[in-house]
Amino acid sequence: MALELKVPEVGESITEVMIGAWKKREGDAVATDDAIVEIESDKATVELPAPAHGTITKVLKGSGEKAVVGEVIGYMEPGAAPAASQPTVDVKRKEGRTDIGPVQMPPPGPARVMPAAARVLAEAGVAPAAVPGTGPGGRVTKGDALAAVAQPVAPAKPAAAPSVKSAPAPVTVPAVSGGAREERYVLISPIRRKIAERLVEAQHQAALLTTFNEVDMSAVMALRAKFKDSFQERHGVKLGFMSFFVRAAVEALRAVPQVNAEFRDPHIVFRDYCDIGIAVGGGKGLVVPVLRNAELLSFAQIEQAIGDFARRAADNKLKLEELQGGTFTISNGGVYGSMMSTPIINPPQSGILGLHAIQDRPMAVNGQVVIRPMMYLALTYDHRLVDGREAVTFLKRIKDSIEDPSRLLLEV
Repeated sequence: MALELKVPEVGESITEVMIGAWKKREGDAVATDDAIVEIESDKATVELPAPAHGTITKVLKGSGEKAVVGEVIGYMEPGAAPAASQPTVDVKRKEGRTDIGPVQMPPPGPARVMPAAARVLAEAGVAPAAVPGTGPGGRVTKGDALAAVAQPVAPAKPAAAPSVKSAPAPVTVPAVSGGAREERYVLISPIRRKIAERLVEAQHQAALLTTFNEVDMSAVMALRAKFKDSFQERHGVKLGFMSFFVRAAVEALRAVPQVNAEFRDPHIVFRDYCDIGIAVGGGKGLVVPVLRNAELLSFAQIEQAIGDFARRAADNKLKLEELQGGTFTISNGGVYGSMMSTPIINPPQSGILGLHAIQDRPMAVNGQVVIRPMMYLALTYDHRLVDGREAVTFLKRIKDSIEDPSRLLLEV
């Protein structure tokens, strides 16, 4: 008896999802708990595991199609455990775009043509049978049709003209082609749509303002160089800069609690704990897993947690509850080479700290010009809760803690 493959529950209040990459094709053997397909919601991506040993017999929903929780998206036939599970077929994120075509064998015979694609081909006089399809089930999509229509048609060879002596015709220089001008239609993933909605929400609902400072990284870099080997040997993780900034942020949030608060009209909610979100690049976009009670964590615990977040974010393995909540966020654009930016808060939070690239710059120190590794800091905050004085005080506290890391140990 065939087993139904249903969309699982992926989080509270989420009813609609998008089908991601199929890890297995029709006809593939699977073992219990093998990942069959990715299910994408606006908060996270989860994998649907195989409920038993067997073979995938039918795929009902292709990659990029929408489905609801509980809907049947495929079938499998239970059977003996396969000798070796089929290799995973994954659709990788490529540079500049996302491939969302289904992972399944192309169907025999002519491809089905989507209505929008049929209209484009009919208007251009292009035969549908000559157009390869990249959509679910090998269907010809509007993007396929537009790409086919955009291909240049070779002009017919003119008939030989009679030999008549005449003045030479003027030479016409053809316009230089700009190369391929194709357009690709890629469905917006649920998580990217949610990111867009929240960023616009932050711009519309909060009074955002950004203030800047700069920090000399010499002391932290020297401390890190001195203890990095023993730190890694003892804790099994590298000593990075982020743990210093998390600890510095905790001290600054304690000193300026408005930045750790939330505007909840008619109240302002102050918190005596620090749940700090760490922005990391994931397989589906930027995600912000949360370090719960960061004020209680050691340097090693912070580094271990951030490393774990980064690894699982790259594989879309973060849990939904790890992405929810948070009272403050740290975003490190410096790892991508950013010199200065104005980060946007993650509502309903009231502040976000932006870190940037470390660059050697000439600085005046004790009347002398010296070269120091400097970093720009940016604090974007909700001006409804945080005044300029508090924002500057907050950044100054971060600066003092990083330039003299002993403050982080003595809590002064």
